[in-house]
Amino acid sequence: MTQSLRHRQPFAGGGNRLCFVHPEKYDLCIKVRRPDFTLEDRRRKKGFPKNLKPLSSFDDNLDEFRVMQALERYYPDDIFKHVSRCYGYVNTDMGPGLCSELIRDSDGKISISLKQYLWEQGYTQDCQRAADELVEHWRQYSVPSRDLIVHNIVLQKDISSDGKETIRRMVVIDGMGNAGLIPGHRMPWFIQTKKTQRKIDNFRWRIQELLDDKEAGRGKGYHGFLFHSGNDSSNSA
Repeated sequence: MTQSLRHRQPFAGGGNRLCFVHPEKYDLCIKVRRPDFTLEDRRRKKGFPKNLKPLSSFDDNLDEFRVMQALERYYPDDIFKHVSRCYGYVNTDMGPGLCSELIRDSDGKISISLKQYLWEQGYTQDCQRAADELVEHWRQYSVPSRDLIVHNIVLQKDISSDGKETIRRMVVIDGMGNAGLIPGHRMPWFIQTKKTQRKIDNFRWRIQELLDDKEAGRGKGYHGFLFHSGNDSSNSA
């Protein structure tokens, strides 16, 4: 079955992909390549010798799918407490789409990114606690990831009837896997630990960098802010 996305509004987008709520499954999202930025375009932007690589090496969906398969195969299931799950490919009218867990708050709205939260509410005590929990999780499992970027992390919140918000957890939704040739699970433990600590230090630095940008009046940029809340009334074009 082919899922129809072309006439729906994405809820988020990055440099290479658009993210849509699955038309039939409320708790899933579908990631597709941006139609205005093809794999050929990505390869052309690279300099020598990266522009000699096969097109498949520039496919974010394929890269993510392989990484998530490795996580399921080589790591305990508890690793997904702070990592969104991947459910494989689906056919769409915008090409192959990668189906992933869609993180929502208790009121049903799509969870906002750490970037959006910091920009709108600052580094609250609740956010600091949730960040510490994410860091300890990364350290405990030496989770293989690239830099922990604030727009690739979402905050799942519990919202009471009086509107009070509590952050349940932070979830990394993109940027998993190692940039190097050796998979994380094949590295000696001391190397995994060292790499993980670098990611944690970089994560703390990125939070402070964003807060400094806001205080200095610099722009927030494009990435990391929801286009809509993911409710049925806001999901169509």
